[in-house]
Amino acid sequence: MEIRNKVVLITGGGTGIGRATALKLAGKGAKVVINYSRSEKEAFEVVNEIKQQGGMAIAYKANVAIEKEVNDLVSYIVTTFGNVDALINNASITVQIALDDLDAVTDEVWDSLFEVNVKGMFHCVKAVVPYMKKQQSGVIVNIGSVAGMTGIGSSIPYAATKSAIHTMTRSLAIALAPHIRVNSISPGAVDTRWWSGNEEKMYQLAGNLPLKRISTPEDIADSILFQLTQESVTGQVFTIDNGQTL
Repeated sequence: MEIRNKVVLITGGGTGIGRATALKLAGKGAKVVINYSRSEKEAFEVVNEIKQQGGMAIAYKANVAIEKEVNDLVSYIVTTFGNVDALINNASITVQIALDDLDAVTDEVWDSLFEVNVKGMFHCVKAVVPYMKKQQSGVIVNIGSVAGMTGIGSSIPYAATKSAIHTMTRSLAIALAPHIRVNSISPGAVDTRWWSGNEEKMYQLAGNLPLKRISTPEDIADSILFQLTQESVTGQVFTIDNGQTL
């Protein structure tokens, strides 16, 4: 897919990987829609930065866990731009719970993580697919995690949601072919605000990885750009982790 003038929806687009992706794609000429739920200030900062660089971007508040809000978001995009060409499912939440602290993994924790990370992602896919089918083209990129491969992450439920994303990616790639491609990225540790206050731990982790570094948000944005433009790639889970899963 040629990126220039394509309409790209990025959920959780105000910070971290979403921010880097918005800037990357806007720099290639895409029309970027930055969805946010809580990070309003950051989302509009990204929009302003893109506009200052001569790009086109808008921000829209919607909680992906609420299907009506997602449907309203996509309807607004289509009304504004006429279509939606790509969806980057980046919105995600986590919770810090030690792996052996099973009592802390309550129903509320399970429900909150799955509502956003899995059902929210599916809400977005359902909303954009009719428009992509109508134009017989579209690309969906879901952001997973190596936690979904190793079972080790911020918590057991978080890892489970990311594993579900990888499985859903493969199922959707079959269901939506041949006109809509669906892929996933499985990042390892990424230098985002998640590490704020834990920089020393981040540096220690980097030192133990084969490539002696952790990824930047721009690394993940580069992989997203690749997946958007490579017409032969679908149903794949790309691991970007500097050898972490080794």
